[in-house]
Amino acid sequence: LVTKPVTNMLRHFLRNSQRRRIMSCPASSDCAMSLSSTLALGAGCYWGTEKFVTKNFQKYFPDSIKSVSVGFMNPDPNGIANPSYEQVCRGKTGHVEVLNVELTRPDEHYEELIRFFFQFHDPTTLNRQGNDRGTQYASYVFVTDDEQKRVAEKVKDELQQLIDGGKLSCFAEGRVETVVGDYTTFYPAHEEHQQYLEKNPYGYCNHRVRFAEWPELN
Repeated sequence: LVTKPVTNMLRHFLRNSQRRRIMSCPASSDCAMSLSSTLALGAGCYWGTEKFVTKNFQKYFPDSIKSVSVGFMNPDPNGIANPSYEQVCRGKTGHVEVLNVELTRPDEHYEELIRFFFQFHDPTTLNRQGNDRGTQYASYVFVTDDEQKRVAEKVKDELQQLIDGGKLSCFAEGRVETVVGDYTTFYPAHEEHQQYLEKNPYGYCNHRVRFAEWPELN
């Protein structure tokens, strides 16, 4: 059952999404570039990241996610291969807990996913989400092409402007610490951790939607 507040949030989200698409690439323009469908998102504990992307994001954009898997990615392409969960949890390998995502229609939904990513975690706490501390909990967008990187950096810069301008005050600090970097090798976590919150509805999750609608910059 969708409550009235969620319905209103959905209405605002979709209206702003349509406005952004029109402003960024008018119908008469040929400005849109093709985007890769694959990316990985680090937003703290990957259980919550998976839940918010697969469940909450798809309330706004049904069937936008083709597949997901939780696991680990190292910004260093020469980092150790196939780390265990225990190794990553000790914070010594350099790997980030991530959700590996494949989008169904990336040209429509990639930017919207990046915006939603910034809405459900705190990108201002360096290597920390809530009580979870360590480099494995870094805020990170691993991109697979130059256009993905451009869009992610654009949205990150917009978020910083909104914070600097006092239009968003829902984060712990004042500087966006999210790193936008190249996708390396994805190492899936073991099966017990896939769809963890679907299997364990009352399991640990420190994510929440911090702001429902992106304010206008001007």
